[in-house]
Amino acid sequence: MGAALSLDRTAQAQRRGPHASGERWLAFLAIAGAHAALFAWLVHAGVVPRQKAMDVLQAFLIVPQRIAPRIVPPAPPQPERKVQRVPKQAETLPPLSTTAAAPTAMVAPPVAPVEAKPAPAAAPAVEAAPLPVVAPRFDADYLDNPKPAYPVSSRRRGEEGRVVLRVFVDAEGRAAKVEVQESSGHNRLDESAVTAVARWRFVPARRGSEPLAAWVRVPVVFSLRD
Repeated sequence: MGAALSLDRTAQAQRRGPHASGERWLAFLAIAGAHAALFAWLVHAGVVPRQKAMDVLQAFLIVPQRIAPRIVPPAPPQPERKVQRVPKQAETLPPLSTTAAAPTAMVAPPVAPVEAKPAPAAAPAVEAAPLPVVAPRFDADYLDNPKPAYPVSSRRRGEEGRVVLRVFVDAEGRAAKVEVQESSGHNRLDESAVTAVARWRFVPARRGSEPLAAWVRVPVVFSLRD
């Protein structure tokens, strides 16, 4: 019998379910509307202050734009300014006075006597260059000097050679001294040359027209072919 009662209540609840839920929603809406109306009245009456709207800050990301470089065209050349030359005005000179100035006496300063400069010393006379000395001569035809004798013994032995004598000739043309400077290699030939030249006559050395004593070389040749 208890089971039958529970089934009966369940069946009743199922029959009442849709209507009961609808009634509850209507009651909720009525209550919510009453509260909203009350709140609106309170705000209007100033009992409840109005809430100020909050400022909303919005952040935007700004992307920098690329600016192309500005090309400045070159300035056109400026025309040269011609400088105008202003002619100079001729300076006006004051008029000359025609009145002659009174003559004034000018005293000349005393002039100091000029000392006479001594005459420059005469340049010493340039000595003339000495005249060259002409060596003695022994080959003049008019001297007639004989040749040295060829020794017989030297011919037999076939001796030949050349003797150079050094002769000191005095101012009168005589052979004051005879020396053998270069030997022929044979004493007989050398002695024959010295003996002959010692008797020769010479033209003495001279400086200008003045005879001088001087040395001279005399070569003597001994040859079997002569």
